[in-house]
Amino acid sequence: MRESPTRTHTLNRCKCLILDGPKWLPYARGMDERLKQLLLLGREHYGKREFEKAEPLLRQVLDHEDRFADVHDMLGVIAHSRSNLVAAEHHFERALAINPTYTEAALNLAVTYNDRGKYEAAREIYRRIKGGPGHSAQGLDSFARGKLANMHAEVGQAYADAGLPREAIAEYEKAVGLCPQFADLRTKLGTLLRETGELVRAREHYEAAVAARPNYIPARIQLGVTLLALGEPDHAQREWQAVADAEPENAQAKMYLRTLQLQRESGLFKASSLPPAG
Repeated sequence: MRESPTRTHTLNRCKCLILDGPKWLPYARGMDERLKQLLLLGREHYGKREFEKAEPLLRQVLDHEDRFADVHDMLGVIAHSRSNLVAAEHHFERALAINPTYTEAALNLAVTYNDRGKYEAAREIYRRIKGGPGHSAQGLDSFARGKLANMHAEVGQAYADAGLPREAIAEYEKAVGLCPQFADLRTKLGTLLRETGELVRAREHYEAAVAARPNYIPARIQLGVTLLALGEPDHAQREWQAVADAEPENAQAKMYLRTLQLQRESGLFKASSLPPAG
């Protein structure tokens, strides 16, 4: 029963694959001109997502040379896009055999393993990428960190959808650990924490999201909700007013501000001690 969230995570699996392989030029020495042209055109069509045109060109390259890791990675992505997971797995594995440090192919292979139900193999790939010998997650390039963070977020959302908030929180914490500047991830983590009663920690993540992206409206809205739950209506009003100033037609901000005003009029909260806006 623990596997079903992972299966949910892979419903939109194709978009998780990384479409940009490393440059092939370091391998170009010794290639004849025709092979160079095949590879150049294949990469060009692939970059435009013209897979029908790219595939025969890339396969012709493989017929001549089987030493280009990015060719296998591209063919793997094409196979995956057609739900041919066995072929995709083969190409990604071959890409890594040629170039064991090929991060994009490793991530694509992990996604494919997940899709095929090989969850332990996928986790091993993630561990190798994030914490292999001599490496750390923070030592990854920003692109790889971003992809891993989004993968953790998708798994976290699957756990949340399955009614497992603690597991979801754990995944979002991993995502935020990889990319603390991603305001959307912090906001989702804050909401999960608030829903489990951890208001103070939720507030910390909302505030960090606002600090990272002051104009990220969902973080300000949710920070206001959390501040109100913490008994700080004035500070909640400040966040919602900031949203209303930035987006005068924002329905949520207008509703919350109006509700807060009605609560004050009913005596539930004291009148605001904040200075008038503007």
